[in-house]
Amino acid sequence: MNAVLLTLLVPQNIAQTVEDLLLEQQALVSGFTSIAAHGHGSSVVLLEPAERVAGHAPRVHIQLAGSEAHMQQLLAQLKTALPRATIFYWLTPVIAMGHL
Repeated sequence: MNAVLLTLLVPQNIAQTVEDLLLEQQALVSGFTSIAAHGHGSSVVLLEPAERVAGHAPRVHIQLAGSEAHMQQLLAQLKTALPRATIFYWLTPVIAMGHL
């Protein structure tokens, strides 16, 4: 199994929907971690006046590990379910993972 870490940076207003979709995919997702984050930079769209004043937009940072095939399937399902979402993602190789 080629293990990878999938990282999703999700706009706060759709984070619950994404988390619900992940929880529904028990065959692909054994669990995930989510934390509050802030999106900065020229590629981040600041919609609300408070975001423009603060200079960042609220995001939820979600990470989950699994096989590359499962994470690719999950990405395809997210793209289908949320075609207009502005979710930034990346996949990175995992050298080792497990429970201590």
